[in-house]
Amino acid sequence: MARIQGVSKSKAGPMVRLVYRLGPRMMKKLTGREPQTGSGLEPMEIWAYQPKMMMAMGKYNGAIRKGKSIEERLKNLVELKGAQMIGCEYCVDLGSQICRNSGFSDEELLALPRYNQGDLFTDREKLALDYTVAVMRTPVEVTDELFARVKEHFTDEQLVEITALLTLVNLDRFNAAFGIGSAGFSEGMVCVPPDRPTTNPTLTRIA
Repeated sequence: MARIQGVSKSKAGPMVRLVYRLGPRMMKKLTGREPQTGSGLEPMEIWAYQPKMMMAMGKYNGAIRKGKSIEERLKNLVELKGAQMIGCEYCVDLGSQICRNSGFSDEELLALPRYNQGDLFTDREKLALDYTVAVMRTPVEVTDELFARVKEHFTDEQLVEITALLTLVNLDRFNAAFGIGSAGFSEGMVCVPPDRPTTNPTLTRIA
């Protein structure tokens, strides 16, 4: 349960109620299934305490996701890895199911914490994940050497899109700070768990 209760539909203004109405349809399209715990809209319900911020975040999110220079598989891959590093339970649950719904296998999800081992990911994907890890660390650890390697495989346009997407993923700290847990999008299936500093990354099957 989140640390604060979200804004209920009965107390929400017209724009927020519209988001509440359209949100489940959007989530179903992305994930291919209903949330198994709660509404699945918990972050939106907490953002709803600040409707203007909520709408601005929606516009920013939409603008970043309209980028077309990077293939969908790579976008989903770096976004899930970034969310895993932040430790957002809601995001890795949602992201795991989005990846699965878009064609990722359980084997690929199981391999994500150790993406550099084996051949499930291409060299280009591994490099994008190296860049993701470096960008998402605090402080940022993108070295000149890493950036030079990335430049060999991605155009400037693509690098801007990937980095912008990772800045969007970084906002998942909002969810982690409020303790927003899994909505059960991946319930009963393989799900990449959040990274925890004191433990090695493993994968679980949500009961």
